[in-house]
Amino acid sequence: MTVRYIDAHSHLQFEQFAEDRGALIEQMRVQGIAGVVVGVDLITSRGAFALTEDAEHLYASVGLHPNHAGLEYFDEAAYRALAAHPKVVAIGECGLDFFRLDGDKLEQKQVQKELLQKHIELAVGANKPLIIHCRPTKGTTDAYQDLIEILKEAKATHPTLRGDIHFFVGGVEESKALIALNFTVSFTAVITFARDYDDVIRSVPLKYILSETDAPYLAPLTRRGERNDPIAVIDVVEKIAEIRGENTETVRTALLENARRVFALPG
Repeated sequence: MTVRYIDAHSHLQFEQFAEDRGALIEQMRVQGIAGVVVGVDLITSRGAFALTEDAEHLYASVGLHPNHAGLEYFDEAAYRALAAHPKVVAIGECGLDFFRLDGDKLEQKQVQKELLQKHIELAVGANKPLIIHCRPTKGTTDAYQDLIEILKEAKATHPTLRGDIHFFVGGVEESKALIALNFTVSFTAVITFARDYDDVIRSVPLKYILSETDAPYLAPLTRRGERNDPIAVIDVVEKIAEIRGENTETVRTALLENARRVFALPG
């Protein structure tokens, strides 16, 4: 299979794909689309890994989403066992989500930070990148500021720590700080209908951008309101090229190589 695109973040194991998952995975193969299937808890992490066993163009990431912090036990041994497999190319989806906090916010933030530290330790031990979910309180960049401080501290001890900031919604300054820590930022098909991300997309060096779909969520403009799928990564790549005013093929090739570099995928 000749890979032309890599969807850096989807959830093909989710129930929204129960009826046509096999056909969609084959469509990805035909169109030259590889993908990282991302877990949000232990069940979906195992489900992500299971999909990779019979599909050469699929890889997995395993982790516990910050919205599950305090609700599900983080089984370090189970995640470590999954992370040891070569088809598991990243640790996550992990991180900080301050958007929906309710009740004792300080305590919930602390629980999320402690869970993120466990993922950092797992990633360092496995020598694999993180896939980080970071969503700030509305109208702020608070989660990004906290994330940057955590990563700075971790990098001081573990200089090889690296990864991708999934569905980046921060600003130019946050992107610069994260890139300085050797993290890429990825964009979804939201950029096909929202202009909020244009300045960041133009400012980030092309070497530090990944394309993703976050499927089944966030379908592109041409399919708004429908279930999304990894085929939409083509729309994302084309829109990134348009926003940056660059040749589509140049951008496609660069984003492909970026994902291969970050996740240590075969060329």
